Amino acid sequence: MIKSILLAIVVLGALGALFGALLAYASKIFHVEVDPKQAQIRECLAGANCGGCGFPGCDGYAAAVARGEAPTNRCVAGGAETAAKVAEIMGVSNDAAEKMVAFVPCSGSPEVAEMRFNYHGPEDCRAAMLFGGKSNKLCTFACIGMGNCAKACQFDAMHIVDGVARVDRYNCVGCGACVDACPKSIVKLIPEKQKIMPACSNREKGAQVMKICKVGCIGCMKCQRECPAEAIVVKDFLAQVDTSKCVQCGHCADVCPRHIISFFGPEYKNR
Repeated sequence: MIKSILLAIVVLGALGALFGALLAYASKIFHVEVDPKQAQIRECLAGANCGGCGFPGCDGYAAAVARGEAPTNRCVAGGAETAAKVAEIMGVSNDAAEKMVAFVPCSGSPEVAEMRFNYHGPEDCRAAMLFGGKSNKLCTFACIGMGNCAKACQFDAMHIVDGVARVDRYNCVGCGACVDACPKSIVKLIPEKQKIMPACSNREKGAQVMKICKVGCIGCMKCQRECPAEAIVVKDFLAQVDTSKCVQCGHCADVCPRHIISFFGPEYKNR
């Protein structure tokens, strides 16, 4: 009996040693060299795996940078500091990309926007669209307000306030997760320095807009006529800002009869 147990132990030990040797040999045969720069770059990144860089997570981006296939300033969550560190590792100049933040061009809260129906289904924008078409509001361009964007945001920068998505610019890193999550493609990225934006997306004629929303842009062109920098153009009945020309004076926000042009003041939030 004892001999059988000892024999079994010896056999198992021999098999273990054999398989260990085979695994060690296979690891050498199939070993893939990893650029040490890749590990260094990965260590510098924010680790959010938000996808804002355009690659599948931080590991994918670090590998692409190490191979010279991606710029050093794509880690939006890490910002300029991370871009500088990665550039130093790669031995290249640090051309920091302009920081972008999310913006929701809609002011259609239930108090000002006419509703088509009272939705009582799942708190999901796509579900609401399937239930009632483009929107639960008469304005088919309006934010649905079920929070798909807020759920996608990893940085606590997107919240639903009075039935409309709102952005906290202090927390927003410009990763674009909210942009991808919005089924109506309302959310957009704008330069962080841009503090003047029309908070409306409706492209219908003014007479129609006035019937469905108390604050929607009516395309009156007053902002366009009075802009000292000629940075606003009314196109498709909607005021649009050329961020390359805008001098952030805020005059358009003052003269807008519908008070639809947002000026991001000290609180620095999408109103």
